Parts: sequence; C-alpha cells; structure tokens
Amino acid sequence: MTRRTSIARATLAALIPLLLPACAPSTGGSDGPTNPEVDAIFADLEGDRPGAAVGVVMGGEVVHRAGYGTAHMDHDIPITPGTVFDIASISKQFGAIAALLLESEGKLDLDADVRGYVPELPDFGAAITARQLIHHTSGIRDWPHTMALGGIGFTDVISFEKILRMLYHQQAINFEPGSEYAYSNTGYNLLARVIEVQSGMTFREYTESRIFGPLGMTSTHFSDDYLEVVPGRAESYNPIDGGGFQRLPNQLTALASSSLHTSIDDFIRWMRNYETAQVGGEEMLGTMMQRGVLTGGDTLDYAHGLSVTDYRGLPTFGHGGSWVGYRTNFVRYPEQNLSIAVFCNISDCDPAGRARRVAEVFIGDAMGPAPETPEAEAEAEGPVLSPGQLQEYAGSYRSPELDSTYDLEVDAEGRLVAGHWRNDPSVLSPTGTDEFAGDQWFLPEVRFVRDGGGRISGFTVTGGRVRDLIFERQR
Repeated sequence: MTRRTSIARATLAALIPLLLPACAPSTGGSDGPTNPEVDAIFADLEGDRPGAAVGVVMGGEVVHRAGYGTAHMDHDIPITPGTVFDIASISKQFGAIAALLLESEGKLDLDADVRGYVPELPDFGAAITARQLIHHTSGIRDWPHTMALGGIGFTDVISFEKILRMLYHQQAINFEPGSEYAYSNTGYNLLARVIEVQSGMTFREYTESRIFGPLGMTSTHFSDDYLEVVPGRAESYNPIDGGGFQRLPNQLTALASSSLHTSIDDFIRWMRNYETAQVGGEEMLGTMMQRGVLTGGDTLDYAHGLSVTDYRGLPTFGHGGSWVGYRTNFVRYPEQNLSIAVFCNISDCDPAGRARRVAEVFIGDAMGPAPETPEAEAEAEGPVLSPGQLQEYAGSYRSPELDSTYDLEVDAEGRLVAGHWRNDPSVLSPTGTDEFAGDQWFLPEVRFVRDGGGRISGFTVTGGRVRDLIFERQR
C-alpha cells in the first residue's frame, strides 16, 4: 500500500461517520437484553473509567448484551456493544479457520514444509508445517519475548513486516518441530504470510471475503495499518499507582496472532456460527476442535486457535487475549449451548474470571465443585557471590539474531546488572552455577557458557516462549 493510498483510506474512514450518522456506534451503554446478575459482575467498571463490553448467547438467543465504563476517556465516550476492541489472541481461531478454508480450496497443504511457500524462512534443519504453526508445536520463538530482548517496547510500532524480518533473521528454534508445545505468536504470523502467498490476497482481504463478509461482521477487520482511523474504537488503558489511568497506544499489526478489531455485536455473529456453521460447515468446525498431537503421542489442550478444556466438569473451548491495555476472553460451553465474550480496555480487568462468573449465572446448577486455589511454592535461594566473583561475568554481550547488545556490570551495591540502551536495567541474581535470574521479565533465566579454556564466552536466555537464545561475549 502506498502512503498516498493509506492517507486516502484514513481520510475516507474519518469522513464516513460524519456523512452517515446512522452507521455510527450506538450511544447507550446497555442496549439489552441484560441480566441483572451479570450487570453486578461488571458493576465496578461502570462510570468514568475504562471498562468492558459483554455478550452472552444461549440456545441461539442473545441473553445479555451490554457495555460498561468508558471507551475513550479523553472525550468521555461510553462503551457500547458496538464499540470496537482489539481482541488480541482471540484472533487466532480466525487464523486457523482461514488456513482450513484455504486447504478446502485446494491451495494449502497443512502438512507441507512451509519453506515451500515462504522461502525467506531460514532452514532450521527440519521441516515446519502449517499444522504445527496452528498447534504451537513448530518450535519457532515467540516474537514478544525476542523483540523485547532487542529493546522493542510493546507500545512501539510493531508491524507485521517487522515481525517477519525478525523471524527471517533467527538462527535457531526452541525444539524439534512437533516434539513439544510452546505458544508462539510468531508461528501464527508466519501462517498469515503463507495464506497471503497461497491465496494471492492480503490476509485482511482473505478473511474479509471468506469469514467476516459472509457473516455480516461489518465492524470487523484485521488491522494492517496502525495509523488507520477506526470509528468507534476503544482506547486501551493501564491503572496507575495512586489512582487514575494512563493510555497505552496500540501500534501492533500482528496478523492472525492478534490485531483483530471487532465489536461485541459482530462477535455475537461469530459465536452463533459455532451453532449454525454458516462459515466453514459442520465438518470444518469439528476440525477446529481437534487438538494437536505431539510426535511422542501426547495430545495437547490446544486445537485450532482454541483451547479445549473443561471448567467445573463441563467441556469448554475458547481463548483469551492480552495486548497493551486490552484484555479479552471468549468461552463456549457446547453441551449447554452457551457462549460468552468479554472485551476489556483496562489491563486489570480479569476477563476470564468474569466470564466464568457469567457462566455460573446461567449454568451454575450443572457445574461441579469449584477448583481449589493452589498454594504458592517457596522459591529456593541461590548461591551468594561476592562482587569479585560477579566481576567474571561483566562484559558486553551481543545477539547476532536480534542485533542487540547487553552490557553487564557490577554496580556499587555489589549486584550484577544487565544494561541495555532501550530496556530498563535488570539485576541478575545467582540461582546456580553460572545461572542467574533477572528481575525484568525479558531476562527470566540467564545461563552463562564457557569455552574450552573455562572462560565465559556468552550467555543464553531461556524462559517463557524462548529457549537458549544466545548472546556472544564481545569483551
């Protein structure tokens, strides 16, 4: 897309609400029907503060549809069922069904090496398939962690193209494809690129033509331009100490893994599709529920962009989402024909917990006992190292994959601190021989490696969705 086209599209999007007032989102917070017990679950989000939109469908009928709180605090715009949210990782089920639709057209082999579709992908020494991307068994590292190690903040511009460029510079994966499960947003972004190549359309165009258009989801799209004007969109917020809120800009266009913009009113149409099978058909929707299987034979809880589990003895499937201040959850209880969606624009909303409480309102009598809360495990203490001993680890370390450098120094308090020109300093505390834990999330487990002479030659970062990403010692 040219800059001129982008500006023209953004200008047109801005003019549409002025030219066609009837198309603008409704102004009432609760257009009904509503359930007072559900209202009580979200009562703390009412008023001049960020909040949530909620939709509940049971037996094919909408039984609750409401908005709570404020979508845009600068302009005091309330949240309604027509408010548009970035629903984050709930987006993955649309990436998965897009792949299945393309397969049904004879244009995609889910078990072929994706390098045949995207030759820019490095050769990691083993074939990676689209099916493994869908089930998070590809071994491809998750970009939020790898990019954070490179100094990219979540409120920075993180485009689909930047994510792919990062992927194309990777030199290793976490494990042999198919052998393990490790959640990877990057895998779904690669899946979106495969779909683009094989469909001859942008991912946004393909999902619009095959999914959102047929269902009448007119306020729904995958964001491929973070500067685009989106009428009725909620801003995202974070609570701040002492009260109040700060806005968290959303400049992400991570196709298929995230970045789906939709409203509760539109998503109700999607929840009904699990009953009507208008898009995909019954057989394909049944495939959506098929869980991944590892090469060792273990079956995962993760299916096609959906987690298939149970809650209090009842089968469920769904997904959660989290990005900047957006927190979202979708869950369906198929045996009770109950679907719930909660979209929040505040980071401490706990949409999954609220969705479970909503389910209890409608089908609590069918549920088993509530699960017990596990007790927190005590952390083991690591070895104590003197400043002189820590000095051995001081130096400059660079990752060639990320083109990112950390400078490790012993500070005045005798602590080993990892500094980066963009990231906050991280104190590294010893946990074992040549092993440390950082107090910043992006350096969870640091393991130093030595050469044949016993000299420290680098360190690896492991934790969460990244394993053994190496930083080589420069000095």
